[in-house]
Amino acid sequence: MAQALGAEAKQGLERSCADAANGDRIVSAPGGLGLERIEARFHGNAFEPHRHDTYAIGVTLQGVQRFHYRGALQHSLPGQAIVLHPDELHDGGAGTEDGLRYRILYLEPSLLLDCLGGEALPFVRDAVVTDPALRDTLFSALAPLDEELGDLFVADFVAQLAQHLRRHAGKPAKSASKTAWRAAALARDYLEENAERPVRSDELEAVTGLDRYALSRHFRATYSTSPHRFLLM
Repeated sequence: MAQALGAEAKQGLERSCADAANGDRIVSAPGGLGLERIEARFHGNAFEPHRHDTYAIGVTLQGVQRFHYRGALQHSLPGQAIVLHPDELHDGGAGTEDGLRYRILYLEPSLLLDCLGGEALPFVRDAVVTDPALRDTLFSALAPLDEELGDLFVADFVAQLAQHLRRHAGKPAKSASKTAWRAAALARDYLEENAERPVRSDELEAVTGLDRYALSRHFRATYSTSPHRFLLM
């Protein structure tokens, strides 16, 4: 659904120079499951200083994205990722007269906490990150803006995103234990037996004894794909 940018367009954001004639707008994707996704297009200074109670993680698509964050002026170019932590003051705008287009998702911190199993949330000091792997993971959720994200997809997406954030925070990657190969096989068998219907993460948790995020890591380590993708094959 396309919306002209304005004070009502996104809770917590204030548009200082809305101009639908310039093509400035926000396109909102179907929400739910702890994720909100939008595409924004605008010219000039777009947002006054504000905070989110979620992570704001996105990719610049066109133009230069300019914003103040943690006391410094930041610039993001097309293909670069932006990682903004909850409750961090920031503004936003286009860095050139050509305007700006980007896609971004707002992630509930509770999803990451569940995925990390009680580990502290990773803090990425660099707000602008050049990382094709992180960018591609973000695109997997941000490219299909007209589609709802399924339960299995979100579990795998959060597991992958958590690994990227931990890596950029300087934390070692979590490795799959040997005991998880059997759990991955149980999940595969269950997916094959129920290939004609949607399968939820809680079903696989019951079958394997692993939480959805650990299962995603072990399943990928075993079969080089996610439970979500395996079900679609």
